[in-house]
Parts: sequence; structure tokens; C-alpha cells
Amino acid sequence: MKSPLLSLPGAVPAEGVDEGVAAHYGDLFREQRALAEGNGFVDLSHRGVITVTGEDRLSWLHLLLTQHVSELPPGEATEALILSAHGHIEHALYLVDDGTTVWAHVEPGTQESLLAYLESMKFFYRVEAADRTDDFAVVHLPAGSIAEVPDGVVVRETAYGRDLFLPRADLESFAASHGPAAGLLADEALRVEQHRPRLGFETDHRTIPHELGWIGTAVHLQKGCYRGQETVARVQNLGKPPRRLVFLHLDGSDVHLPGAGTEIRLADDGPDGRKIGFVTTSVRHHELGPVALALVKRNVPVDARLIAGDTAAAQEVVVEP
Repeated sequence: MKSPLLSLPGAVPAEGVDEGVAAHYGDLFREQRALAEGNGFVDLSHRGVITVTGEDRLSWLHLLLTQHVSELPPGEATEALILSAHGHIEHALYLVDDGTTVWAHVEPGTQESLLAYLESMKFFYRVEAADRTDDFAVVHLPAGSIAEVPDGVVVRETAYGRDLFLPRADLESFAASHGPAAGLLADEALRVEQHRPRLGFETDHRTIPHELGWIGTAVHLQKGCYRGQETVARVQNLGKPPRRLVFLHLDGSDVHLPGAGTEIRLADDGPDGRKIGFVTTSVRHHELGPVALALVKRNVPVDARLIAGDTAAAQEVVVEP
């Protein structure tokens, strides 16, 4: 779904899964600094929006999600996962309940498969799940923003800012009164700095929550009754995950960033050494320079010098080995 804000001056379209919104508006670092200072907004209108209504909505979702939501207070933001039977991550939901409806935004293009799964699990529960992507656009206000939220708009407030479920028809008027707009690359740079994983970027077909630090934030360990719970409990109580998320400081002298999927090796082994991981997201940060998130084997020493492709990289622990 193409955002009308791509008509703003300087807008350069994003590519891949984020197609439909702006990657930037002509000045990546200025946009990053604005967000870091609590100014402007990010157009996330390409993300999927799902709602769940009905008096059983919270107790029903509690059975399906990794998060404890059966008593979720109105207005309290949380995040949750849906796992496969083997505990692998299939969906990530960023949700809030407004007292009558649960609102969730999800990765672009995943809403249809998520809705199909939810529909298959309705049984006799008094719930209605709907895809509202055509009607509502997600807009992000950064932490520290004092921008006024339009009346009646559902807000999901976190330590990283506020996600607004804005009527899609109001997107252009909102932009006119709440600028400057910051592109998705600026938002991604802050996400990487904050070590926050993203479905489809830090995950692959075999990722489990422990590898990314999603235990606690998206997975509640004191609840059961959800698909994949056995794997979560077994790894938590009896073992360690096979991989771990790390933050990389990349050699700033290289012109090109090592892209997603770039193989990581021990620097001492050289470029022909054994693969020990791969880059998941790489960005240019306005203060830190080139940085990245990556998945490496759990037993890689935390002080080991790494190379991503042919770029030197120093690791910072995100998930403990």
C-alpha cells in the first residue's frame, strides 16, 4: 500500500518488505537526530493492522500468544509472539487494548496469514478478528515527543515512543501539522541502537525467542497454554539457545555496509574461516557510525574479534551466552 506521504519533498521510497513508505526524505542523519531529540514522526503506514473485539478477546488471545494478556489493562502497551509447534517465531504483535478492542500492528504483509490463524482458532469464543490495514495507518512519535495526538486516536505508548493507529484518511493532514517527517532508515538506526529485534530481519525459519532477548518483553514465563510453550520452557530451564543476538560496531573506513545475510567469521581465522553467524540488520547511525545487529553461535567468545564479510567488527553482548 503506497503512502501518500511519498509525495513529500525529498521522499525516497523504501524497498523490499518496507516498500510503500519513505526510506528517507533527503537527509538521513538530520532525520535521525530529530527523532533522537523527540521531534517529528515516522510513517509506518505500510504495517498491517489487526483488531480483535468481543468480550472474550483477552482471555482468547491469552491462549494463543506468548504474553500474559488475560488481564491487560486498557491503554497498557505490550508485545507478543505466536510460535510454531516447535517454538519457532512465526508472528510478532505490538498491541494495546482500548477497553473494547485490542489493536495490534504487525510486519508488512503478515496480517493475512495472522488473521487466517486467528480465524482458525476462534471455536466458540465470543471474538471477532479483522484486518483493518485499509482503514488505519500506523504512525510513530519518538520518545520525548510532546506532539498532540488527535482526538479519538488509539495510542500504544512505550519507552521508545508512541504508536498511533491513525485513520488512513487523516495521514496527510497529520503530516502537515506534526512534521518534520523522518524516514524508515532513521527509525531503523534507532532500533538497531536500542538492540530491538524485528521479525523477518533478526529472525529466520528456526529462530526461538531466547536467541533475540524476547524472553520477558514478549514472552511471559509464568503462563502456559500456547503453541510452542514446551520449547520455551525446555530451553529456559534445561539449556541454552544455539545462537545469540549481538550488536556490532563496524569498521567505519569501509564505504559499503555488510548487508543482511553477510557471513561472520572470527577475525583470527580470516575470510576463509568457519562461518559463525550472519548480519541481520546494518545501518549508519548519526553518532555511532556504521553498526549492525547479528546472530552468532552461542559459544563465540564475547571478546572475540569478528569480520562481517571483509569488514572488521567488534561485538557488544545483547543476549548473554
